[in-house]
Amino acid sequence: MSGTLVLAGHGMVGHRLLEHLRADERFASWRIVVAAEEPRAAYDRVALSSYLDGRSARDLTLTGPEVLEDPRVELRLGVPVVSIDRAARTVTFADGSDVRYEALVLATGSKPFVPPIPGHTLPGCFTYRTLADLDALRAAAEPGAAGVVIGGGLLGLEAAQALRSLGMRPHVVEVAPHLMPLQLDEGGGAVLARLVGRLGMGVHCGHGVASVDAGPDGRVRGVTLADGDVLPARSVVFSAGVRPRDELAGPAGLPRGERGGFLVDAHCRTEDPRIWAIGECAAVLGRCHGLVAPGHLMAESVAAQLTGRASEPFPGADTSAKLKVFGVDVAGFGDVHARVEGALSFVREDHAAATYAKLVLGPDGRTLLGGVLAGDTRAYGELRSMLGHELTGPPERLLV
Repeated sequence: MSGTLVLAGHGMVGHRLLEHLRADERFASWRIVVAAEEPRAAYDRVALSSYLDGRSARDLTLTGPEVLEDPRVELRLGVPVVSIDRAARTVTFADGSDVRYEALVLATGSKPFVPPIPGHTLPGCFTYRTLADLDALRAAAEPGAAGVVIGGGLLGLEAAQALRSLGMRPHVVEVAPHLMPLQLDEGGGAVLARLVGRLGMGVHCGHGVASVDAGPDGRVRGVTLADGDVLPARSVVFSAGVRPRDELAGPAGLPRGERGGFLVDAHCRTEDPRIWAIGECAAVLGRCHGLVAPGHLMAESVAAQLTGRASEPFPGADTSAKLKVFGVDVAGFGDVHARVEGALSFVREDHAAATYAKLVLGPDGRTLLGGVLAGDTRAYGELRSMLGHELTGPPERLLV
């Protein structure tokens, strides 16, 4: 197969697919039309916060001159795909133009979820997703004033660090009982909350938000929690999760997953044999994955199919995470919540050193199923390598 490939979306995952295809000589005869929604080419969204620490948009770009000058690649910035005609095998772009395709890959990503609470559209409310979002947040920042982040997951804590870097006093509101509920258990989340609290972050877990409130100037002045408490705020950042960008599915007659996303099989194929979906917009066997690493695996699989090579089915997502939040090291891997029936937990907590560690073991007491580390993550690499295997020593020794 050869002809025109349309790539709808040019984020990190779409760009990874483009790199794979350009590097394969079997794809040399194809024309590739890339439709980017943003007015700039793909950039490193994982390192987004570094943009507020002095790195430029150029520093974060993933798209070099070798792509921009490739005669096979037509990059349309700020001109997304707005409709698909599967019968005619054409897509229509935002500028009204049409292109006929032999293959179409949907890499439209996701959008921030902003809960429809009163006041969510007030001036001073932001999302934390794009460079444009960060430009707006930086322009509105008031050093010394309080800011509230709604959502205490990975991205929410990153947004709180961004507020701090802008000179503001950050508060994080999380409806779950503890911070980073997907990556940490209650014990690890509690240790993280204590440590970041000492460093100036206000932590409010187990709370919903009733409203975002306006001041006399019409801008945000505070956030009212569900229990009636009010947090002062001159900026509010919503980081309450994401939703897949699957608006093209309905009009094109493409099935969606139960929770959204283009429904695809284990090889990222939709029910239309000429259309694939990858990244956060893809519901692989019904499930979306909101991390870039599984998106890269999807891109590799689709590139193999398009170039006639054997492709492996998507193996599922590794949700392991190791990061530093306000200078505090935390990590979670595998079954952190001991959901496997009969699982055993080995916990070691040092209140004086403010560290917490948990290993989740299988019913046999030897097979490592998961773990949580907070305050000290030096054992992360060794432990993660044992995931699914028998421990090489007693748990207490491995955690020292």
